[in-house]
Amino acid sequence: MSAAPVVVLIGPMGVGKSTVGQLLAERLGVGYRDTDDDIVAEQGRTIAEIFVDEGEPVFRAIEKQAVRRALTEHDGVLALGGGSILDEDTRALLLGQRVVYLSMDVEEAVKRTGLNAARPLLAVNPRKQWRELMEARRHLYEGVATAVVTTDGRTPEEVTQAALDALELKDA
Repeated sequence: MSAAPVVVLIGPMGVGKSTVGQLLAERLGVGYRDTDDDIVAEQGRTIAEIFVDEGEPVFRAIEKQAVRRALTEHDGVLALGGGSILDEDTRALLLGQRVVYLSMDVEEAVKRTGLNAARPLLAVNPRKQWRELMEARRHLYEGVATAVVTTDGRTPEEVTQAALDALELKDA
């Protein structure tokens, strides 16, 4: 039997998918799952290590399988890695799901990620790279989103409430 998540969270790295996802799951009385955590547990190494050791294409193939599996196994709140929507098959799987795109501007991203060295795609000139990543991905996020929730200047609790409101979901 196939399950489907009650909510899928997408958005760029550092937007707060994990924090908001856990709060949403708590408010809805369901489980929380993050495909990045699944990958780390399955591979026995960090995502940054997979990028460095194997390269982005190998990581994206691993990620695609992790997302596919989670979309059919998990019936709670599911957070996807920032780049998971790059895959056309993944985007197709998200159609018909309740997908919340958590968005933020570059200044907020800089503040939140601290331009963290553990983020392999932001290793050189992080502000410029983040902007370019978002220019390449924004339309993909928006294309699969049921709702868009801006996180700029909001607490995780406020973002969680905005997501519930946008999807017209009630607390458990």
